[in-house]
Amino acid sequence: MIIIILLIGISLTIAVIFLAIFFWNMKSGQYDDTYTPSIRMLFDGKPKRDTVKSKHNNESQKSTDGNAPMLF
Repeated sequence: MIIIILLIGISLTIAVIFLAIFFWNMKSGQYDDTYTPSIRMLFDGKPKRDTVKSKHNNESQKSTDGNAPMLF
């Protein structure tokens, strides 16, 4: 019986700690802007990988050798 009381006390302590952390995050403005993160990836610039890919495509197009491997 004592173990049930001990486990309830520990679980309530953990719940209060998480509740305090939640209110601290709310106070600090963690959840103020919920719209921008969902659309942020739509407005990022082109990744640098595309510039490397286009550079390789330009080099392969400049090649006059028909047996030269195409670089992607």
